[in-house]
Amino acid sequence: MRILIIEDDPKTGNYLRQGLQEAGFGAELARNGPDGLHLALTEVIDLMILDVMLPGLDGWQILKTLRDAGKDMPVLFLTARDQIEDRVRGLELGADDYLVKPFAFAELLARVRTLLRRGKRGEAKAETQSAANLLVVADLELDLLRRRVTRAGQKIDLTAKEFALLEFFMRRQGEVLPRSLIASTVWDMNFDSDTNVIEVAVRRLRAKMDEAFTPRLIRTVRGMGYVLEGADEDEPCK
Repeated sequence: MRILIIEDDPKTGNYLRQGLQEAGFGAELARNGPDGLHLALTEVIDLMILDVMLPGLDGWQILKTLRDAGKDMPVLFLTARDQIEDRVRGLELGADDYLVKPFAFAELLARVRTLLRRGKRGEAKAETQSAANLLVVADLELDLLRRRVTRAGQKIDLTAKEFALLEFFMRRQGEVLPRSLIASTVWDMNFDSDTNVIEVAVRRLRAKMDEAFTPRLIRTVRGMGYVLEGADEDEPCK
């Protein structure tokens, strides 16, 4: 894990860097605001320890610039400014923690480890949520959150009912789905063998997401229904 320290006091900066390195972290030290901001914007940083009063650019400006640029690494303010309004300002600007000098290194180390663990949990949660919102079969992707379908990177425009039909096929990938099940699930109606609404809907869906691509993913299983698979089979398609 890589930690960036932005601290202009040589004694404090060297102490922090040595202590964090001995604790097993990679630690880099910047001694003024512009150098620290440049490193934070251009390097991969897992956590930042930031002073407020810095030459060239203060900690408030650094943090605001980082957050405006979309940098979301955890930031721990370490400063002699101990007023309540300073703490509130730092947290409102997007800091994750605020520790006042003088400090005990054991407490700072505990806070650093807590922030890093919290960051990992947040990343894992975001990845899980993203995966849960995306259905993928071969080069076909259906984004449930953005209601967007692409195949081989090409956007495919579907009606609401076509989207629901494709979602059902993708969630039941590899299963032969009878027309009666499709009717009750997607249309919320009893299947009527005299109507061709299912065939028409599947034909339109295929025309949009299958005909111009290889392999074709939706197959007709004669006498049984339809199946969506990631590769062509020997079964004839319609």
